Amino acid sequence: MLLNLTILPGDGIGPEVTEQAVLVLQAIADAFGHQLQLQRKSIGGAALAAVNDPLPADTIQACLSTSAVLLGAVGSPAFDHYPNHLRPEAGLLRLRRELGAYANLRPAICFPALEDCSPLRADLVRGTDIMIVRELLGGLYFGEPRSITGSAGSRIALNTMTYDEPAIERIARIAFDLAVKRRQKVLSVDKANVLECSRLWREVVIRCAKDYPGVQLAHMYVDSAAMSLVQRPKDFDVVLTENMFGDILSDQAGGVVGSLGLLASASIGGPVGLYEPVHGSAPDIAGKGIANPLGAILSAGLLLRHSFHLEREAACIENAVSAVLNQGSRTADLARAGQNPVSTSEMGRRVVEAVKQSSALA
Repeated sequence: MLLNLTILPGDGIGPEVTEQAVLVLQAIADAFGHQLQLQRKSIGGAALAAVNDPLPADTIQACLSTSAVLLGAVGSPAFDHYPNHLRPEAGLLRLRRELGAYANLRPAICFPALEDCSPLRADLVRGTDIMIVRELLGGLYFGEPRSITGSAGSRIALNTMTYDEPAIERIARIAFDLAVKRRQKVLSVDKANVLECSRLWREVVIRCAKDYPGVQLAHMYVDSAAMSLVQRPKDFDVVLTENMFGDILSDQAGGVVGSLGLLASASIGGPVGLYEPVHGSAPDIAGKGIANPLGAILSAGLLLRHSFHLEREAACIENAVSAVLNQGSRTADLARAGQNPVSTSEMGRRVVEAVKQSSALA
C-alpha cells in the first residue's frame, strides 16, 4: 500500500518526536511491504517565522492532497503577544476545521511496566484503558461571538459555547461505535446542572443510545468525573465529552498513566485524519534530546489503524512500544531514581528495532 502522508513537525519538541515517529513508520513500511511517501510542511510558530501565517495555504493544500497528516506540536512563547488569529494555536484550530476532524480519540493506557510512574498506587492504575472521545470543532474554542472589548481597566471578555444536535449526534455515534468494540460502556461527561449546552448534549446522547442496546450509558458531571478519574481510573472505558472538557480530562488521564508524553491522539471524521501526540511543544526542553517520542510514535500507530485500516501494523507499533518499556527503557519524564534515562533518538531507535523483531516473528 502507498502510505501518502503530510508531516508537520511544528514547534518546540515537535520536530524531534516527529522524526522518531517517521523512522518507526519507515520500519513498518519496510517490514510489511508498503511504500512511504512523505511531504513536509510548516505550521504554527515555524510557519509564522517563515511567512507570517500559522497555517499557510500550501500547508492546507498538501494536507488535503494526502491520506493522513502527522503533526508534532505547535506553540511558542515568542508569539504570545501576537493577535489571536496569528498565534500558532490558531493554525492548529484552522487545520482541524479545514480537515473536518470533528472527533478526537485520545487513548490513555497504563502499560504494565509503567505502573510505578503513575502518581497513583499501582493497584489503582493497573489495567487502566480509557478512550476519551472529544468533540473537536465546537464549544468555546470555535463559538461566536468572541471578543475583548472596552477600555483598559474595565474590559470585558466574551466567549460563546454552542452545540447543535447534529454535532452532538455525530460525535456520540463515534463513541458508541467504539464502545461496541471495547467493553460496551460509554460515560458521557457534561455539566447539565448548569449549562444549556450540556442539557441538550445529554438529551441527544440518550436518544442515540437507543440504537446501541448492548452498550451501557452513564452520565457524570465534569467535576465529578475529574475526581473519579483519579479515584478509580480502571473503571472508565469510553468517555464522551465536549471540546474543552475533553481537553482537560485527557491531560489529567496522561498524569494518571504516568506521563503526558505517552498519549497519542487521532482526529478523524473528515476526508483526511490528523494524528498528533497530546503533549504540547514544551519549548523549555526543545533541542535537548530528552523529549519522550512515544506519544508521537503511538500516534503513528493510530494513523495506520484509522486512515489505512492496517490493524496488524498498528498493533506492531503498540507491541514494540510495550516491549521497549518492558526492557526498562525510560526517557527523562519516565525515569525514576536509579534509572538512567535514554535520549529521544535512542528511544526511537529501540522502538524501530523492536518493530523489526516483532514483524520478523509475525
